[in-house]
Amino acid sequence: MKYKVLICAFIVVGILGATAQVASHSQGATTMPASATSTPKSVLPQVSDKPVARVNGVVLTDRDLLREMFTIFPYARQHNGFPAAQEPTIRQGALEMIIFEELLYQDAVRRNMTVPPQKVKQAEMEFQRSFGSPDKYQEFLKAEMQGNPELVRQKIRRSLLIEQVLKTELDSKSMVSAAEARAYYDKHLDRFKQAESFQFQTISILPPRHIDPSKLTPQQKSELRKRAEDGLRQAKAAKSYEDFGLLAEKISEDDFRVNMGEHKSVKREELPPEVVKVLVSMQPGQVSDLVQVQSAYTILRLGAHTPAHTLSFEAVKTALQQELQKDKYEKLRSKLAKQLRANAKVELV
Repeated sequence: MKYKVLICAFIVVGILGATAQVASHSQGATTMPASATSTPKSVLPQVSDKPVARVNGVVLTDRDLLREMFTIFPYARQHNGFPAAQEPTIRQGALEMIIFEELLYQDAVRRNMTVPPQKVKQAEMEFQRSFGSPDKYQEFLKAEMQGNPELVRQKIRRSLLIEQVLKTELDSKSMVSAAEARAYYDKHLDRFKQAESFQFQTISILPPRHIDPSKLTPQQKSELRKRAEDGLRQAKAAKSYEDFGLLAEKISEDDFRVNMGEHKSVKREELPPEVVKVLVSMQPGQVSDLVQVQSAYTILRLGAHTPAHTLSFEAVKTALQQELQKDKYEKLRSKLAKQLRANAKVELV
């Protein structure tokens, strides 16, 4: 739920700033931790409750901005700040979001929307429990809310009103029915076509890396063939995926040996013709004879052969509905933001 996201971000700013607020009351600014200042790759913005924007006269502060920045990049606490290269983008995105949220809240007030007291009370209880102990919650109240629980209720009520507008204007309107998804599927069938592919394992015996394959002597070719035949003998004795994979890790000389020799879902057109010719003649679990590709020898174990096909609507229905709904939601959100902003006075400070 949206209000939970807002409250969680609110908590993060409160907890992060709690120990620094004693200094900020006397100095007018939150002191940046030494660990952050000594790490040039991270940026932790200072907080002094200075205005960053005005929305129809309502002041939004750098504390509101930081709260949203933490929502966008929740790992900032672990990193002692935001990545320096990304900080401007995160800041701009956060600024746009807090302006949008304030516009949503003001719109809810204009519509005379209300939140049942019981719902506010329940959200407040959840909020308190998130601190883990009453003492920590009291510390938060003292540091961030001047010890006044009513300020917390106001924040929660505001978040719930924003959530209500989002549900009305975005959530309900962005729903995509199965019929709509089906219509999209029928119109974009090419998206759901799957090329013929193979899943297989390999054991490869290669010429010595320091020798040009085109300059191998007859004796070197004979030794290479002998090593390959010895590998084939062992591969034929492998009874399972695991047996073949462990052997690949032991004797194979290609890069796939570190992963049980496995090649996952390789399209037909991406494979050498010699390999394709063998794979199409095999059954899953079968081990091939030696396959020579240029100067190298490969042993194949087929896992699966998937013919070219089109994914059924039932197979993609859920993911497709989610994709279309997300796209529709973002378009509606962008449209709503433009509409609200067109009728508002927004000043960046």
